[in-house]
Amino acid sequence: MRATGRILISVDMEGIAGVAVGSDVTPGTTEYEQNRRLMTAEASAAVRGALAWSADLTVAVADAHGPFCNLLADALDPRALLVRGRPRPLGMVTDVGRADALICVGYHGRAGTATSVLSHTIASSCIADVRCNGRSIGEIGLNAGLAGHHGVPTILVCGDDTVAAEAQALIPGVATVSVKRALGASAAESLHPTEAGRRIEAAVPEALERAGELDPLRFPGAITLEIDLLREGMTEQPLLVPGLDRIGPRTVAYHAPDFATAAQVVRAVAILASPRG
Repeated sequence: MRATGRILISVDMEGIAGVAVGSDVTPGTTEYEQNRRLMTAEASAAVRGALAWSADLTVAVADAHGPFCNLLADALDPRALLVRGRPRPLGMVTDVGRADALICVGYHGRAGTATSVLSHTIASSCIADVRCNGRSIGEIGLNAGLAGHHGVPTILVCGDDTVAAEAQALIPGVATVSVKRALGASAAESLHPTEAGRRIEAAVPEALERAGELDPLRFPGAITLEIDLLREGMTEQPLLVPGLDRIGPRTVAYHAPDFATAAQVVRAVAILASPRG
C-alpha cells in the first residue's frame, strides 16, 4: 500500500453502532436524523485512522445508504473528499478503480442472513437473493467484487458480528470491526458510538499496513447471475433488460461477460422490480 495512495471508504447505515430498527435508517424520522450523525462519526473515525497511517493519503468517502445523501458534510472530517448523491457510476463504490484499497463502514448482512440486523441485498422491498456462478452474495460481495474487478483489495469491513463472518468467508484475511452483536433482524447489543469509533480508527492503520497481503475478491470470467425476487409479479418489469430471462416463478437470470456487468444488472433489476419503480 502506497503512503501517497488513495483510499475509498464506502459508508452504509444499517451496520452503524446503535442502529437496530427500520426507523433508524429511514429519512424523515427523528431516529434517522440522529443516526446520520452517528454514520458521519464512524466515517470520520475511518478517515482519521487512514490519515494517521499516512498524512499523504487521499481519502474519499462515498455516502452509500439509500438516497446516497445521508452524511453530514460539515461534520465529516474536513480532510476527506465526500462522494454524495445518485445515480452515479458503480453506486456504493464510485471511482473504486482509482483507489488502492476499499474500506466498508456501516455494512449489513446479505438478504436471508439469519439473525442479522436489517439484512438485505440492494433492495429489501424486492430482492430475496443474488447468486453469481451459484454463490450467494450480498452488498459486501457485490462491492468487494467490483473493487476486485478493478484490482483493488477490500481491507476492512465494519458492521455487526454477522457482517464480520460474511466478510471473512468471502475475503480471507480481511480485517473486521464488530460494532454490535445481532440479536435479530431488528435488535442488537451495541457498543457506545464513541467506543465504536475508537475501534474503527484503531483498525484502519493496521488494515492499511497489511493491505499488500490481501488478494482482491475476484469473480473471473463470465458470470451466470441469478436473482430471486420476493414475489412472482416482480419478475415482469426486469424482463425489459435485454438478455434477462425468467427461469422460475420468482427467479431471473442473466449471462454476463464479467462481474462488473453482472453487478450493473443487479442494480437495474432492483430498480425495475421495486414496488416504487
